[in-house]
Amino acid sequence: MADTTRIHPSLLDRLPVGRDPAAVRRRIEAMEHLLEGLFTIPGINRRVGLDVILDLLPVAGDTVAAALGAWMAWEARNLGMSKVQVARMFGNVGIDWLLGLIPFVGAIPDFFFRSNTRNLKMIKRHLDKHHPATALVDQR
Repeated sequence: MADTTRIHPSLLDRLPVGRDPAAVRRRIEAMEHLLEGLFTIPGINRRVGLDVILDLLPVAGDTVAAALGAWMAWEARNLGMSKVQVARMFGNVGIDWLLGLIPFVGAIPDFFFRSNTRNLKMIKRHLDKHHPATALVDQR
């Protein structure tokens, strides 16, 4: 009888668990990729993620996406970023949430205003300055 409630040990090795800056960086990058870059739209070569897809659900989708974006700002707060930076990140998430609430066209502004990508850039700048050992060479 298989035990389906347990997580496979090799999966736990790949999950970035921990409070150290390197693990937080990998978790935040993974969340940004989930929200902003799951797949590329052919023809226009534009990345789209769960953030735009959730806009199809009128209010609940935008709220879920905002909660996931707020989690990124919370992680930034735990890294020791300044209150001004964290407030700016929550402001980005709030603007994204408000734009997404516009009926029928909420996905269009969300397609162009990428709050999670903006917030990831702010977090990366902070980590590169205060925790340079977490910096990775971007191979794109």
